[in-house]
Amino acid sequence: MTRDREPPLHVLMTADAVGGVWTYALDLARAVVEDHVRTTLVVLGPPPESDQQHAARDIPGLRLIVAGTPLDWTADTPEALAGSARPLEWIAERAQPDIIHLNSPALAAHARLRAPVVGVCHSCVGTWWAAVRGGEPPDDFRWRMDVLARGYAACDRLAAPSHAFAQATAEVYGVRPAVVLNGRRRPASPLRPPSERGRQVFSAGRLWDPGKNVVTLDAAAGRITAPVMAAGPLAGPGGARTVLDHVRSLGRMEAGAVTGGMGASPVFVSAALYEPFGLTALEAAQAGCALVLSDIPTFRELWDGAAVFFPARDDQALAGAVSELLGNPARLDDLGARAARRAERYGVGAMAESTLALWRDALACRTARREDAA
Repeated sequence: MTRDREPPLHVLMTADAVGGVWTYALDLARAVVEDHVRTTLVVLGPPPESDQQHAARDIPGLRLIVAGTPLDWTADTPEALAGSARPLEWIAERAQPDIIHLNSPALAAHARLRAPVVGVCHSCVGTWWAAVRGGEPPDDFRWRMDVLARGYAACDRLAAPSHAFAQATAEVYGVRPAVVLNGRRRPASPLRPPSERGRQVFSAGRLWDPGKNVVTLDAAAGRITAPVMAAGPLAGPGGARTVLDHVRSLGRMEAGAVTGGMGASPVFVSAALYEPFGLTALEAAQAGCALVLSDIPTFRELWDGAAVFFPARDDQALAGAVSELLGNPARLDDLGARAARRAERYGVGAMAESTLALWRDALACRTARREDAA
């Protein structure tokens, strides 16, 4: 992927340490090192845990800055959200990056940034509301959506991690991002066929988020004879919390432990109502798990033919699908192999190459506009 003829780049990238954006940001920063790109990673919201900070500092050329500002979706008022942009301006002014990669594009609505800006539409309250609640969003969501729309308009380029989410973004905001599929580096450990693993079911994610639909997983777990385990926090930064009656909560786990849990489990389940991409499903597929997924557009786009699907709010259908798989070793192994093969489409190299092309395009277009203005 290295392009020796291209000049090196300095990218200032925002991220948070709460969900999949952290994993995405580190994977991207690590991959583009091969293209002589150095990254200043600005963390918004709660600071990274010690293992997260260690993983970031292992990446050559990466500088980690913890801004200590609220996440855009947890800010209480428009003024608080605008205040989160000020430290970003200050950091960008001193870092002097060639390109700014916003994983929180709402910040572009308020931040005065000199470098070209690429915004990535990872998720937002507007598309979340449409998928999880439906109908007109409340006022508390509406002002956030208005700010995000202005942020999208202020970006030089936009990207989304799947075609399904690009479509959802277009429906809510009237803009259509380019599609840059997310990717993950496959673990090096050899895979055991699912039928040779323990009789258990694994899930992972932000368990407090209603969009992950853990209530359906929990109800299904009461119908499944095998233990159902879930990794991830039960409480979120905005005060959201969930209680589990049947699923065994493993709490927050380090990345290696989550990978180990997937590798020891024959079946991975996601009952999500809302997934712009779904990195945990990809990680489970790379671990050779048989995938049992809610029937939502993103999962259909990425995993059709390589997973079992069930109606997202139907706990009986979910329990039946899992129980049938656990009782059919040949079907388990076939589905695990299908998932692992499909996962090869979603590599970190392709993600990095497409993102780098988007950065170069944003730089070229900004340069052309300046020349035209002169």
